[in-house]
Amino acid sequence: MGYRKKLRIVLGVLKDKGSLIKTTLSTKRHKSSIHRVILRAATHGSITPPSDHRIAAVISLGHGSRATACACIQALMDRLHHTSNASVALKCLYIIHNIIGKGSFTLKDQLSIYPGFGGRNFLNLSMFRDDSDSETWEISTWVRWYAGILEKKLMVSRLLGYQLYSSRAKNDGNKKDKILAFLNSDLLKEIDVLVDFADQVGNAPDSLYLQRKSLVYEVVRLVSEDYRLVQREISLRVAELGVRMMSLSFSECTQFLNSLNRYEDCKERISSLLVNRNRNDDLWDSIKNTKANIVVMMKEKKEGKMSAITMGDESNKLTGFSQLFRLASSGRWEVF
Repeated sequence: MGYRKKLRIVLGVLKDKGSLIKTTLSTKRHKSSIHRVILRAATHGSITPPSDHRIAAVISLGHGSRATACACIQALMDRLHHTSNASVALKCLYIIHNIIGKGSFTLKDQLSIYPGFGGRNFLNLSMFRDDSDSETWEISTWVRWYAGILEKKLMVSRLLGYQLYSSRAKNDGNKKDKILAFLNSDLLKEIDVLVDFADQVGNAPDSLYLQRKSLVYEVVRLVSEDYRLVQREISLRVAELGVRMMSLSFSECTQFLNSLNRYEDCKERISSLLVNRNRNDDLWDSIKNTKANIVVMMKEKKEGKMSAITMGDESNKLTGFSQLFRLASSGRWEVF
């Protein structure tokens, strides 16, 4: 480890201690105690995930009042947005991911409404850079990617009406009943958003070797679990739209085909990140067959439309001829 890196770690540790002392001296005891929990979970220093008991301490804040849950999310977002350290930022995102998966309804609710303060890109990390050295520069790309994953994950949950980790998400029977009641347009919209998530997974940084860092490895593991659930959601909707193929309009067939093509484009990129995890060959076979059926259906619809146009033209010609002449009272044909 180089001298500059050691110095940066020492300065980070001192900075954390200074922040903890500052909260201890604060007169706002309740908020200060919440800030201490966040500071201890998202520290400077090594690129290792927060310990289980640190994560548990953050999640426990959601079991109190709504005000406590709100203060927790506010403190976490402040920590995330006020740091220029890649390790701290990645830890904050990792905590957010755990809140989405394990947090109480109150805590997740506060997290879900937070975008109201910052728009769609509420994590606001698309420009995040830590240029302390080459490694932190590379880790910054993981921060930006991971923030995009969490934003897509929240958008998926908002559209589906349930969290991917919830009991509702695991009950395929109830979901199938719900999907049956959806309009074609609703299912196509949901597939689009689910494919957006898959596309973001496939946009992982090129520095895959950084998975040897335990924090990056844990991040990829959590994302892999999310992607497995997203695959199941896509599979259900592809199967249902496959059954409804005859009822799809030409434009809906086009939209469906485009979504499946986009998803297939992600396949190799996702495989590079997840290696042999979540291959789900049955899903890819289903998508291949569905695409072939869509192409046939679109061809039939197009040919049917052309036939209708041709028949319409012939009908118009006949109608037009009958309108050109009429039999006058004199018994002679006159131009109409």
